[in-house]
Amino acid sequence: QVQLVESGGELVQAGGSLRLSCAASGRTFSTYNMGWFRQAPGKEREFVATISCNGGWTYYPDSVKGRFTISRDNAKNTVYLQMNSLKPEDTAVYYCAAASNCYYAYRPGQFISWGQGTQVTVSS
Repeated sequence: QVQLVESGGELVQAGGSLRLSCAASGRTFSTYNMGWFRQAPGKEREFVATISCNGGWTYYPDSVKGRFTISRDNAKNTVYLQMNSLKPEDTAVYYCAAASNCYYAYRPGQFISWGQGTQVTVSS
């Protein structure tokens, strides 16, 4: 399975921006639908964004639509999450994950590999 390592999380003020990165090991990165999830203390893991193998399909929940953008660079085995107009309620540990199908993965159970997470804290 692919190994995933997230980076880019930090403390930022409300209204600011961050870009998270997730580096994947292995030569089959382009065959995985990639996703981002987040989990705040005391809350369930929440879907944030997903992107198909070739980057042609993306999907977001209403809570981040228009503020977050997922992208990928298959040549660099990396998926990104650009987060703009951040709010205190975006504070969470952010995880990237890989699904073995190319499209339409957005439920946690569809993902087979997970990173260790990176902390994003948005101050008001």
